[in-house]
Amino acid sequence: MNLLPSSIPLSKRLLDLFAAVIGLVLVSPVLLVTALLVGIFHGRPVLFRQMRPGYRSALFTVYKFRTMNDSRDWQGNLLPDEQRLTRLGRILRATSLDELPELINVLKGEMSLVGPRPLFKHYLERYSPEQARRHEVLPGITGWAQVNGRNVLDWEEKFRLDVWYVDNWSFWLDLKILLLTVWKVVKREGISQPGHATAEEFMGSGWSEGARR
Repeated sequence: MNLLPSSIPLSKRLLDLFAAVIGLVLVSPVLLVTALLVGIFHGRPVLFRQMRPGYRSALFTVYKFRTMNDSRDWQGNLLPDEQRLTRLGRILRATSLDELPELINVLKGEMSLVGPRPLFKHYLERYSPEQARRHEVLPGITGWAQVNGRNVLDWEEKFRLDVWYVDNWSFWLDLKILLLTVWKVVKREGISQPGHATAEEFMGSGWSEGARR
């Protein structure tokens, strides 16, 4: 069953609302403790906010716990991500606790529990028409690409899996992905690429193919 660009299936939205509300209630103590730790070790603001493209490429503000500090070089420029990622930040990413505030985005209808991950807005102009189809559905906290390799996959494979999800969505597929996500978090697989805080920047399909030659 395809997700139609004009609507989100009611069963998917109900699952999102139910799980987000129950999840926020159950993990509220974890949210509080995490917020306190981030405030102590990273300072304010506790939440990382950034505009990301979502459904139909519409921009929205995504919420995460901060995993990096604001260390800068002698010229006042922020250091590379891998140098600013703290020990606490690595733990938050390894356990996916940094993603918990995205439940707020789910409640607001800007994200789903399951869908392609919301990426940087400047990637929009770098997608091929086929890759851009990942925006035919709501972005997700987890997705088909995340349970099939996450950040150890190259961009071409990630986007192929994202589009596969768009074309093969079902309620039961979402449940399968959610269960696999729990397993992946426990095993702490695919958190980052070697030498990167998460993954290397996507420069476009032509660049990726040239870099491999």
